[in-house]
Amino acid sequence: MSSTKKIKSALISVFYKDGLEDIIKTLDQQGVTIYSTGGTQNFIEQLGVPAISVESLTGYPSILGGRVKTLHPVVFGGILNIRDSKKHQEEITQYDIPEIDLIIVDLYPFEETVASGSQHADIIEKIDIGGISLIRAAAKNYNDVVIVPSQQQYSKLLGILKEKNGETSLEDRAEFATAAFAVSSGYDSAIYNYFSKGQYPAFRQAANGRKALRYGENPHQEGSFYGDLDKIFEQLHGKEISYNNLLDIDAAVSLIAEFEETTVAILKHNNACGLASRPKLSEAWELALAGDPVSAFGGILISNAVVDAEAATEMDKIFFEVIIAPGYSDEALEVLKQKKNRIILIQKENIKDGKLSRTLLNGVLVQDRDNKTESASDLESVTNTSPSKAEIEDLIFANKIVKHSKSNAIVLAKDKQLIASGVGQTSRVDALKHAIEKAGSFGFKLQGSVMASDAFFPFADSVEIAHKAGITSVIQPGGSIRDKETINFCNQNKLSMVFTGNRHFKH
Repeated sequence: MSSTKKIKSALISVFYKDGLEDIIKTLDQQGVTIYSTGGTQNFIEQLGVPAISVESLTGYPSILGGRVKTLHPVVFGGILNIRDSKKHQEEITQYDIPEIDLIIVDLYPFEETVASGSQHADIIEKIDIGGISLIRAAAKNYNDVVIVPSQQQYSKLLGILKEKNGETSLEDRAEFATAAFAVSSGYDSAIYNYFSKGQYPAFRQAANGRKALRYGENPHQEGSFYGDLDKIFEQLHGKEISYNNLLDIDAAVSLIAEFEETTVAILKHNNACGLASRPKLSEAWELALAGDPVSAFGGILISNAVVDAEAATEMDKIFFEVIIAPGYSDEALEVLKQKKNRIILIQKENIKDGKLSRTLLNGVLVQDRDNKTESASDLESVTNTSPSKAEIEDLIFANKIVKHSKSNAIVLAKDKQLIASGVGQTSRVDALKHAIEKAGSFGFKLQGSVMASDAFFPFADSVEIAHKAGITSVIQPGGSIRDKETINFCNQNKLSMVFTGNRHFKH
């Protein structure tokens, strides 16, 4: 038999009806028999289109408060019968079961109900049984049946109805089935995550929520994003966001969340190459850029304050790919939009909770987010010389940056300005030497600056190098068996050093 199938009958049972009107009218025009349930049937008949109730098809009313409507052999026999099977066809004839060629269904809004803070009993009632069963049955029998599992597939179905007069190819039906199993797996994952209280999240690769990217990290790699960017950002301008943009954007929003004072950061390859805090945004920008005006080229800009015209005018003097802020003045947008490809984002919310995951080998690593941010009360002064009030502020400032820098990492700062950093090095000494050299190349004097390390110093050599460069105060986790050697050097040379007790590795 031909793999092309003509849609002659449909079962429609949906929660969301937006976008369904044209489909129903087209089905009616093509002589398709429509079966439906409750509220959907009312909606269909209000359009002037006849619909046969599922209750009249099964001979049973909707029972148990609507928990059981479509769960019946007549319905599932109509979906699951194999058209090429003589035995199946004899059975559906014997039991007077009509074939059903098209299923349009969606699922109770489980995730939305959880997000709304509803009571547990209300959430449980939003675990769909009939809908998920219809989806799986129709997707299993995709050889004969078209399954439309959500609104996201409405436009594709309508195109087939109008362009092919309701005839579907095997490839069409397989594509719908793929989307259906993605919806099914995503729904079950959400329920699992709710019951596990998010402690051990389910992992999957599914088509719902998938955003195809131009490519991955490099042009020869395919890339996709699974998630809801619109929940976090509003894009006001610019080209499509790329894979690498997303990596930098993620790093940027995580970093800026650490700061309450007006702050601007410039990121490149997930690390801050410039960052400063000042009462005035334009001043913060000027000092952030001064930290590394070379690396800033083509970077990601992020501000925790509304971007005004003055700051935008200065920012526009360099090339950057993305800017993120909680808002922009009209004048600022007029300036920033002059570059047609520049991505301009409004950040609508922070991401602080949840788990972090990373695929590797043949599995997945999962961990809590590093939500520990040290304050002055967390610092243990371990040297004879204590840091001044200004140094404490700089130590905390630098420690926030090093927390979000690739290990091994060293950050040098002064007066709430990132002077230089050494990141992603195989030794802490190399990271420090790189930071000192970089600071010198941009004309910074390190006398009176502070140093932050993401992990302890295994030897005293790093503080020795720091002292020679003019650094006067150090923040580190502590915990090395040679901490005493490092402390002794600081005492002998009147450096102040504080321990946090918390390592901030970032690989």
